[in-house]
Amino acid sequence: MCLNKNLLMEKIMLRNMLLSAITGFAILFSSSSVGAVEIEYWQYTYKTRVEAIDKLIISFEAKNPGIKVKHTNFPYADYRKKVAIAVSAGDGPDLVQLYYGWLNDYRESGLIKPLPKSAFPHSKIENEFFGMVKSMKADGEYWGLPTAVRSLALFYNKDLFAEAGISGPPETLDDFIDAAKKMTKKDSSGNYLQIGFAVDTDGQDHHWWREVLTRLYGGQPYSNDGKKIAYNSDAGIKALKFITDLEKTHKVSSNGFMNRGQDAFKAGRAGMEIDGSFRISTFNKAKGLNFGIAELPGYRGKRYNFSSYWVNGITRKAKGEKYEAAIKFLKHITSEDAMQLWLDTVGELPAKPRIALVEQNKQHPLYGPFIKGLSYANATSFVSEKPQRQSLIDAYDMVILKGMSPADAISIVAKKEQGVLDEFYNN
Repeated sequence: MCLNKNLLMEKIMLRNMLLSAITGFAILFSSSSVGAVEIEYWQYTYKTRVEAIDKLIISFEAKNPGIKVKHTNFPYADYRKKVAIAVSAGDGPDLVQLYYGWLNDYRESGLIKPLPKSAFPHSKIENEFFGMVKSMKADGEYWGLPTAVRSLALFYNKDLFAEAGISGPPETLDDFIDAAKKMTKKDSSGNYLQIGFAVDTDGQDHHWWREVLTRLYGGQPYSNDGKKIAYNSDAGIKALKFITDLEKTHKVSSNGFMNRGQDAFKAGRAGMEIDGSFRISTFNKAKGLNFGIAELPGYRGKRYNFSSYWVNGITRKAKGEKYEAAIKFLKHITSEDAMQLWLDTVGELPAKPRIALVEQNKQHPLYGPFIKGLSYANATSFVSEKPQRQSLIDAYDMVILKGMSPADAISIVAKKEQGVLDEFYNN
């Protein structure tokens, strides 16, 4: 009887200990999860970008146990529409990633809030970030900050270069044309088997024309205040002639060959392609693709580049505790540690010179040419990125498909784009 009584007492004590532990866990769970502030972060779907934000969320939540971050991403084609609809309805993200060229659209629609000066002092931003970030300043306020910035570089196929007897990447525009000619191949019917350069006007080539070629020929794309078209000049016409002559005169390229320029290069059917550092991870995964990266070719001793970036902005949905949490997360994902993680994961360049321009990064065989290009890069101050991007696409098609002269094509698209600028600035 005594033994049975002792067993019974032990069972009762064990049950009480288990109940106490369960209660403790319930209290802990309630205080750390149920009571946590949850904010939502949105970006477009790109594998390495999604991976980078997921890593940053883990490190952020470890430092801020009272805040949870929900990460949502959408295909690029649907992204802008989904953001506009959700935020307008008071739903969706508290923090959103947006292309810098969309700033005015988002700001004028009331979708984002200015960054609080107390958390993001203007002097600190302007002293620590690359100067191009100033294009995020409007009406005396900053509306977003980037983790990374982009520039352009020349991707080249080392095997095709060696096969054609080309010793290295082109330094000048003339070298570029010569190399492209040596690598272009056609069948007996005149169909391209391999192209020297993969032109893609809907890719990065509209930036190459506007901010690089136009400047190399002695002009500039817009007036200094950004209100007037300036590429309707001799320099702009020469720039359009250069890029259209690749297909029309030199016959070393074909817009749309194998769908996109990046597709042709990835398949080993293009000798050269101009793209951003974000394309490195894609080409690294292409089986049998032996590629190198070089700075963009110059002209008469000059070099120019284009720079762009995606920023993180706080939406009008974020209020109260969510607003404060969003500020903390924005600080975290634009920190120097986050920038290095972004470079290592995504391949995009740190937005602060102090992190980007270290010797290790400048000498990197893949990132180095992009980082060097930042020192002579310009970011286009778009008022509405989509119709302005369409300028080169339309001008190129007018020359190639309709047989129009580059001068006439420039005249038409410049007038149309000036209307976009006038509408924005007059309002």
